[in-house]
Amino acid sequence: MTTIDISVEAGWKEICAVEDIPVLGSRLVKAARGGDIAIFRNAENEVFALHDKCPHKQGPLSQGIVHGRQVTCPLHSWKIELDSGNAVAPDVGCTKSFEVKVEGGKVLLKV
Repeated sequence: MTTIDISVEAGWKEICAVEDIPVLGSRLVKAARGGDIAIFRNAENEVFALHDKCPHKQGPLSQGIVHGRQVTCPLHSWKIELDSGNAVAPDVGCTKSFEVKVEGGKVLLKV
């Protein structure tokens, strides 16, 4: 996990090269306000962005285990969908998801 500071401005912000996010890992983005954002990369090289707080007990999702299109919270093993931020049943809850895309090998986050 690597931390990147960003200031909140309207539009897309370049975060890093996609290769800078480990496969099945994350990078942590420190936002000026609104809380930290975890950027995840799965085995299929898909990239996702979620608020770095599990909806259960606010565990750091950036430290969780990425599998398929989900991340498992390191505190109590809740599974969170990477594309929507929704908890997987039987758990109930949601963390905010953010728009993210890859262009020319660079990860861009909508801020």
